[in-house]
Amino acid sequence: MDQPKISVIISTFNAEKWLEKVLIGFNCQLFRDFEVVIADDGSREATRELIDRMRGEVFYDILHVWQEDDGFQKSRILNKALLACRAAYIIMTDGDCIPRNDFVQVHHFNKEKGCFISGGYYMLPMNISLAITREDIEKQRCFNIHWLKEQGIPKTFKNTKLIVRGLASRLFNRLTPTNASWNGHNSSGWKKDILNVNGFDERMQYGGQDRELGERLVNFGIRPKQLRYSAVCVHLDHKRGYKTPETLAKNAAIRKETRRGRHVWSHYGINK
Repeated sequence: MDQPKISVIISTFNAEKWLEKVLIGFNCQLFRDFEVVIADDGSREATRELIDRMRGEVFYDILHVWQEDDGFQKSRILNKALLACRAAYIIMTDGDCIPRNDFVQVHHFNKEKGCFISGGYYMLPMNISLAITREDIEKQRCFNIHWLKEQGIPKTFKNTKLIVRGLASRLFNRLTPTNASWNGHNSSGWKKDILNVNGFDERMQYGGQDRELGERLVNFGIRPKQLRYSAVCVHLDHKRGYKTPETLAKNAAIRKETRRGRHVWSHYGINK
């Protein structure tokens, strides 16, 4: 197989209905020179069966990287997926985030040496998350604010993410007060930069492990680039049973030490 220009890592765990919608979204991309690497944190056989079926329905190559279920070990499986990527440039997203059809194109066109990209998301309620069909994705209705309003989405400022394009989106990227951080649902960077900081800290479970990676990248001299109004995905709703006060406190302490010591390397990453 030819080496793709982009590797897209999609994390998942026992969420076949959501993952299928995400894979359909990537089959609608305008920019097509990419592979998908699924970082599977111990899903059941149904996920493997879905991936095998989808390989016959999409234009891109799918690599399934799986590990035994050992609780929430997303950092560990993401490190394994990173090593499996064939491209020099990597987009990371989650198996509950449907990409707009220009998603990969925006990341590709805006990639820059010495930078990583911080994208955005638009959160959907559960009723709309469940209702979205293959046709809604293929016709891009789930990114159309008028269609979403018909489904009951309220009128709020966050709707701007789905409305602005071109120069307007670039202006909003510059004006937003939100920090450009490494977000697990929508970020991208050079594989060599991520390897240079030793990937994700595998001590960290749910709550900020993606941000901590970004903080070490910044400490290493990699500049974050804000594209939350340009690189857009819709985030499907789901329960978060793996979110606990203990893991949040543990992760917060690790992030605090990374910032205080301006660490660039995790001794608990890919190379231990």
